[in-house]
Amino acid sequence: MNTIFLRKGVSLLSTLAALAILGDSLSAAAQTVDTPSQPSVNVVSPSDSTSLQQFSQTATPESASRILTPIPGTAATVSAALTPKNSEPTVQQPNSQPSTPKVAQADIDPGRATRGGKSYLGLGGNIGLSGGDSSLSDGNFAVISKVGLTNNISVRPSAIIGDSTVILAPLTYDFSFQQVADPFSEPLPVAPYIGAGAAFKIGDDSDVAVLVTGGIDVPLNSRFTATAAVNAAFFGQTDVGLLLGVGYNFGSY
Repeated sequence: MNTIFLRKGVSLLSTLAALAILGDSLSAAAQTVDTPSQPSVNVVSPSDSTSLQQFSQTATPESASRILTPIPGTAATVSAALTPKNSEPTVQQPNSQPSTPKVAQADIDPGRATRGGKSYLGLGGNIGLSGGDSSLSDGNFAVISKVGLTNNISVRPSAIIGDSTVILAPLTYDFSFQQVADPFSEPLPVAPYIGAGAAFKIGDDSDVAVLVTGGIDVPLNSRFTATAAVNAAFFGQTDVGLLLGVGYNFGSY
């Protein structure tokens, strides 16, 4: 019986202990919920405040020195100020100009050879074809010549001696019938020419008329050249004559 009473006492004590522990737990939980949260306050001592003020004053000039405040009227806005100093100016290449065509220049050299051959001086005869105002229209003795000026231009003065002597002074241009290796430097086998000038009639009935001429030069060899020309002088009547002759060459090619 004592044993039964002892067991009941132990069981009661265990129950009371459990209730006590549960009551403590509820009280602790209630205190934790009801307690308001307090803000964290950092207490700064006077010495720490002085140090913070000194650090703030020291850091302020450094920050201010890094901030550039633009002043009106002083900002660089032109491209020259924005260009680096070490940049070199761009050199513009001159535009290529079209090449000017070269014009061949003819040097005047009296007495030189032309494409028709050398200059010459010779004798010949005139055969009158029409007219009657001068010796050009009659059969007469003649003195002929050719004086080269350029490669294809020459003057061919001649005189037809008779009752009304006529002096002919035409300026002629040489043509070519056939090509050679260099037609501008070598003489041609046959060289026709055409030109114009003046005819002077000498004597009691002197007169001056326009002269038109055309003919052909045929180099015979290095020393002689044969020539034939038709001359027309416009005096009161048109005098026309055929001039034939052989000239002795002079000058050089």
